Amino acid sequence: MADQALTTPGTTGLGGPREPLAARTAWAVRSWWLTAAMWTRALMSYRASFAMMALANVVITFLDFVVIILMFQHTDSLGDWTLPELGFLYGTSVFALGTANLFVGTVEALGERIRTGTLDTMLVRPAPALAQVCAERFSLRRVGRAVQAAAVLGWSLSVLDVHWTWDRVLLVPVLLVCGTLIFAAVFIGFASLQFWWGESGQLHHSFTYGGATLLQYPPTVFAKELVAGTVFGVPLAFVNWLPALRILDKPDPLGLPAAFRFASPLAAALSLAAAGLVWRAGLRAYRGAGS
Repeated sequence: MADQALTTPGTTGLGGPREPLAARTAWAVRSWWLTAAMWTRALMSYRASFAMMALANVVITFLDFVVIILMFQHTDSLGDWTLPELGFLYGTSVFALGTANLFVGTVEALGERIRTGTLDTMLVRPAPALAQVCAERFSLRRVGRAVQAAAVLGWSLSVLDVHWTWDRVLLVPVLLVCGTLIFAAVFIGFASLQFWWGESGQLHHSFTYGGATLLQYPPTVFAKELVAGTVFGVPLAFVNWLPALRILDKPDPLGLPAAFRFASPLAAALSLAAAGLVWRAGLRAYRGAGS
């Protein structure tokens, strides 16, 4: 059954000829799009409810930044970082998390689908299982988190005193895209652990939502061992910490080579590859619920 889920149009399963990676990726994206579009049409049948929930999402997530603002009522800096600089960290980390959550966040419910047997239904459909799991119950209401973060980021960029060189300008969109991909990989990779460990939801949340909260604050306020773990372990530092050091001209607490500040694309690619391997291993190990 798991092998069927990995078969795309024009393939004959894991043991037969396969289409090129680009074609399989395009089919997965199309499958995600069609599933997400179906759920969006259903959601927009209740537009007033959608608008209220999206607005509530914006307000609730903004409270996290209010906490940071209140902290700066009693200090001028935190770890030698000013409020606009923390606004940059907050905006980039929450935007990356919110966008990743919008596109693949429903994968965290994988354990429930395994327990109820609904994953079996996805495995027999002629579409990649991962695309279906990520798009199942897709909700545009989640865009509120990313919108609120973009507003804070826009404010911080407008008040920061930055010497904008071409590489600094380019790093901003690059870190937003790569940060989203890194968080997407974390969502998928840790959710896939539920193939073996059905109660891993809290571990999953600690690295996604907990990781985004960590990245809202400067690396100088944390122990160097923790910062090193976000570079050489789960690569969350590449979401915004390392690129921000270059953009804001801050010293590196770990003294890493300057190339690390530009390595977010490589970190994103390796993270996605690792998440894909964990997902495939879990799908191969899955034996179905017998439904």
